[in-house]
Order: sequence, then C-alpha cells, then structure tokens
Amino acid sequence: MALSPLHWRKYVAELLGTATLTFAILGSIQQQTATPFVAALVLMLAVYMLGPVSGAHVNPAVTVGLWSIRKIKTPEALAYIAAQLVGAVAAQFLFQYLIGGLPQVPVTPGWGVAFAEALGAFFLLLGISAVMHGKVHSAAGGLVIGCSLLLGILLASLMSNGLLNPAVALGLRSYSLSYLIAPFIGAVAAVYLYQWMVKE
Repeated sequence: MALSPLHWRKYVAELLGTATLTFAILGSIQQQTATPFVAALVLMLAVYMLGPVSGAHVNPAVTVGLWSIRKIKTPEALAYIAAQLVGAVAAQFLFQYLIGGLPQVPVTPGWGVAFAEALGAFFLLLGISAVMHGKVHSAAGGLVIGCSLLLGILLASLMSNGLLNPAVALGLRSYSLSYLIAPFIGAVAAVYLYQWMVKE
C-alpha cells in the first residue's frame, strides 16, 4: 500500500489522538479526578478535531470492529492500530519523564473483568455505529460518541478499571488479557448487532 500524504495524516491523527487520550487518563488517575468524564471529554473533542482526518478511532477495538464490517481495509486497519499503540506508549514515556513516574493501576484478571470490558466496549461501539450509519445528526456525533464511552466506562468500572481500549491499557501497563482482548469481542458484537438492527 503506497503511503500518500493523506495516509500519513490519518496515522498521525490516530497517534496524536491516542496519545492525548492516554496522557489525559494517566493525569486524571494521578490527580484522582473523575477519569470516566475526562476520557469521555477527550474522545468527544478528538471526534470533532481529528474525525475529519482519520475518523478518530483512537482505539484498536474500534478499528477492529469497523474492519470486521469492512468499513476499513486491512492494511489501513493495521497501520491505524500501529499508530494507536505507538501513541499510547509515547504518552506513557512522556508522562513518566515529566511527572517522574506512573500512577499504579491495579490489574485483576478474571472472567468478570473480561465481561465488563467487553460490555463497556459494546456500548461504545453502539454509539459509534449510530453515528457511522447516519442515525445521529453529524453535528452531534462527537457528543454521542463521548457519552457512549462514558456510559461504557461507568458500566465496566463496576467490575473492572473501565479502560475499554487495548492501547490505553498498554499505556497504563494494564497487561491483563481481560483488558487487551475483551474490548475487541464487545466491539465486533456491537457493530454486527447494530448493522443487523438498521438493515433495510
């Protein structure tokens, strides 16, 4: 796949968006502020600012979900995920350099945690699917997606850390398979269910 300037802009947007999200979450955990609301606000702004460039996935689970219904081609999906992972790790190193350390995030594996992460990602992708299928006014797209993330995090955080994002999990050093794998399952289930519900 030839990388035109347009492709590079997309990948830079994904890297920047994921790095910003990861850094903001690290900061909110460090300051013990309302992390779910911080994450939702950052994603909402990313959709408005970076959405016109890359779609503002900023989450490998989102990219895989959209890839599973052929909304993004395989080479581009792989490049998106690579950019997201690089962005998350870059945010981790930058935060560690500036602050002098990383906040400790407890990692508890288990089926309950995996279910919570999948469920949270499921609701995030329902919101994204509604916007993608044109069921939401374009001006409200960022708000709907941000609120969907907020809902997903609040539900997931009953049993997990409510990350819903494998790249952010990597940036927070939350290396449990529950955080790295489960969001993909919830994302794919959501996009297929929504596509079936709105199919005419």
